Amino acid sequence: MTSLAETTAAAVPTVTGLARARTTVAAYVALTKPRIIELLLVTTVPTMVLAARGWPGWGLTAATLAGGSLAAGSANALNCWWDRDIDVVMNRTARRPLARHTVTPTAALVFGLVLGVLATAELWLTTNGLSALLAVAAIAFYVCVYTMLLKRRTSQNIVWGGAAGCMPVLIGWSAVTNGLSWAALVLFAVIFFWTPPHFWALAMRFKDDYARASVPMLPVVATPQTVARRVVWYSWAMVLTSGLLALDATGPVYLASAVVLGGLFLREAHVLERQVRAGGAFHPMRLFHFSITYLALLFLAVALDQLL
Repeated sequence: MTSLAETTAAAVPTVTGLARARTTVAAYVALTKPRIIELLLVTTVPTMVLAARGWPGWGLTAATLAGGSLAAGSANALNCWWDRDIDVVMNRTARRPLARHTVTPTAALVFGLVLGVLATAELWLTTNGLSALLAVAAIAFYVCVYTMLLKRRTSQNIVWGGAAGCMPVLIGWSAVTNGLSWAALVLFAVIFFWTPPHFWALAMRFKDDYARASVPMLPVVATPQTVARRVVWYSWAMVLTSGLLALDATGPVYLASAVVLGGLFLREAHVLERQVRAGGAFHPMRLFHFSITYLALLFLAVALDQLL
C-alpha cells in the first residue's frame, strides 16, 4: 500500500513540471507583446468593415486577425531578440523574457521566424497573396528597418519605423478587396501621424531609460520644448488627415466622431506643450493614455458608420 509520503513525493515533480510549463508558455506569449497586438487588431477589423461596406464575414475576419496576430507576434519576438542587450538596462523592459533569461536568444529567434512563416502561409491560404506579402513587408520593415537600422541611429526612428504599425490597415483592406485604395492609404496616414505623439509622450516619461540604453529617442536628444512642439505638429497632421476619410468613404457618424475626438486630442497635445513651455512639471502620460483611447474610438467610429 502506497504511503502518504510516497504519494506526496510523486506529486511534487508533476506540480513543478506544470508550473514550469506555464512559466515557459507565458514567457513565449510575452515575447509577442500581446498589448501591442491588441492595438493593431483594433485598427484591422474596422478597416475590413469599411472595405466591405458592411460586415466582411466571420470566417474572413477570423482568418485575417489570426494571420495579423501571428505576423505582429513574429515582428515583436524578433524585436525582443535583437534588443535583448538594451532591454536589460531599461527599467521599462527589464522584465521581458530575454532580459530575465526565461527564454534563450536562439529559442526566441526561432520562435519569431516560425511565427512569421505561419503568418505568411495562413494569410496566403485563407485570404490572398497580397495580404500575405504585406504581412511579410510589415515584419521585415519593423525588424530590419526600424529595430536594426533606425532605432539606435536617429531620433527620427519612430517617425519612419512607425510605418510598420500602419500595415494592419492595408492587410485588412487587401484581405477584403484583394487590392488597395485611397481610403486605406488615408487610414495608413492617420496611424503614421498618430505614432510620433503617442510614442514621444511615452519616451518623455522614460527618457532616462532610453538615455541609459544609448537609444536616441527624440526626448533624449532634444529639449522638452522641441519635443512638445513636434507632438503638436504631428497631432494637427493626424487630425486633418482623419478628416479626409469623410470626403467620400464615410458618413456623419464618422465625421462627428473624428471632429470630437480630434479636438480632444489636440487639447491634450496643446496642454502638454503649454506645461513644457511654462517650465514646471509636465505630464506626458496623459497624452499617451488618451492617444490609445483616441485610436480605438476613431476606428470604432469607422466601423459603426458602415454598420448602423
